Amino acid sequence: MAESARIAQYLEAGLRAANLRQTVIANNIANMGTPGFRRGTLPFEKIFAEAAAAGKPIDHQAMLDHIVQPRTGALNEFGSDVQLDTEVGELVKNSMLYKTYVRLLSRMYRQMELAMAAGNT
Repeated sequence: MAESARIAQYLEAGLRAANLRQTVIANNIANMGTPGFRRGTLPFEKIFAEAAAAGKPIDHQAMLDHIVQPRTGALNEFGSDVQLDTEVGELVKNSMLYKTYVRLLSRMYRQMELAMAAGNT
């Protein structure tokens, strides 16, 4: 596989992971008042590092299988471990990651378009 195709594949996986992470965070916030609820996280960076080291593509199903409940946070008044300030911080971080992946993919595709246009002239 060409290096640019592999990079595009990883960036697209990053977009899918950010989308899935957004869903996980929204679920955490929605269940903040649910007694006994435990927040979920998606450690995409770990999944990415493992796939990149092995030279393998990142499987979307594998990301779903890696949603974890760390159970490390203090319990709130409802008995769940969701803290709103933590989740909002994760939303902001995730949004910035998503925008970064979009910009990098856009820039990469634009470079490909320019290269193809230069080859046609």
